[in-house]
Amino acid sequence: MVGELEKLVEARIKPLLAEAMQKSLGITVAELEADISDKLKRSALLEFEVDTKLKFKDAKKKFKREYVAHLLQLNFGNVADVAKIASVDRRSIHRIVAEMKIEVQKFRDMMQKGQYVKQLAVQDIIQESLETYKGALNPRKYEALYREAPVLSKNIIREIPETPKTLKEAEREFETRYFEKALSENNHNISKTARRIGLRFETLHRKLKSLGISAKNS
Repeated sequence: MVGELEKLVEARIKPLLAEAMQKSLGITVAELEADISDKLKRSALLEFEVDTKLKFKDAKKKFKREYVAHLLQLNFGNVADVAKIASVDRRSIHRIVAEMKIEVQKFRDMMQKGQYVKQLAVQDIIQESLETYKGALNPRKYEALYREAPVLSKNIIREIPETPKTLKEAEREFETRYFEKALSENNHNISKTARRIGLRFETLHRKLKSLGISAKNS
């Protein structure tokens, strides 16, 4: 995923940044272009939210609902296509859909909201980088490029395609990110983390081992 994003940034995003700079500044600032590009490569624009305020089991259920909902959005509610991408049988998808009790129109609304959130994330990256170079740029031209950020971020999002994972792959990635975040919030102490996220010590220790995550045992 990281490698694909790096290639996309180099091939599709950098030209958009250069074009926007030429339009507003009259020049391309290589350092600014590199700064924005590097931040985009390190970003998690296409990933799901990890909420460690929720207990692990509740967070995983929420993740699974959002995963299936997103695939349904991308595939216009076609359960057969979603099952194929997720690499599970149709009955599993139907069961999750039934538990969600949500209409296809709501899927579409969620997708639109998700796209807007991604656009704002890119906009923040652009504007934060711009502020670093504010003193070195012509004030009028700087403001012009700053105002261009919303349109530029929208164009950037269009160039980043979805790359859906199977349910198994997505679950592993979710668990890895959830546990790493929870451990970080609890000084990497397994016992303390287990209590906070509602798992038995032995269960968490086993999961961390299977995911290749190291932490303190006490």
